[in-house]
Amino acid sequence: MHQIINDILDSTKKRLPSPNKVIKGKIASRNFKESVRAQKHQILIPVIAEVKPSSPTRFIRDVTPQDAADIAKQMESAGAAAISVLTEPQFFKGSVMNLDSVRSAVKIPVLRKDFIIDKVQIYEAESDLILLIAGILGDRLDDFVNEALASGREPLVEVHNINEMDKALSTRANIIGINNRDLTTMKVDISTTEKLAPLAGGKIIVSESGISTHEDAVRMLDAGADAILVGTSIMQGNIYDKTYELVHALER
Repeated sequence: MHQIINDILDSTKKRLPSPNKVIKGKIASRNFKESVRAQKHQILIPVIAEVKPSSPTRFIRDVTPQDAADIAKQMESAGAAAISVLTEPQFFKGSVMNLDSVRSAVKIPVLRKDFIIDKVQIYEAESDLILLIAGILGDRLDDFVNEALASGREPLVEVHNINEMDKALSTRANIIGINNRDLTTMKVDISTTEKLAPLAGGKIIVSESGISTHEDAVRMLDAGADAILVGTSIMQGNIYDKTYELVHALER
């Protein structure tokens, strides 16, 4: 793992919610698979648009819970299939409050994007999907996938290489995210999706990281991705226009 990831994990351990403050109920979640199917039926690209205030290397903008709701509504009206909300506070400047605010503001599915290392985090906020990173959870991945499914949340299992893809396919996860960013070097190469997508028979594939143009979007679908997750390039531009451009990339 890259030192940045180790620093994020150390920081995450310090902010784990107290188990007695979290209610372990089952939520009624919005159906991401249906959302993807509806977009594809209209020859649109299923885009998970991300409310992303920052990355460890690049600050984009301050995002309050009210800002997050306004941004998400623009993404939804531009045709996004789902919204991803970063909730990691120190390195990505996200928050659980942003997530709560977004989920109240939109009708489409919402993904919680964070570094989940303890099952108590699964129940910390209501989200329809929750990111589980195979490279971080290792042998605990299967257990976390089962816990997420039992809670009513759909796990999006993120993989970076063939070994992690094999691990993900051995779980009950229905959605696999292929991250084009290598967590050991932090370099981005969108051909990662082209290498790994053909191995994921029958699962919903989401290509993540490094997608900024309509050409990138089409290339990822051609590689076998069912959806794309885009944060930085949407947040840096006109949010409505950039989301719309990616959703309608097949029309060009």
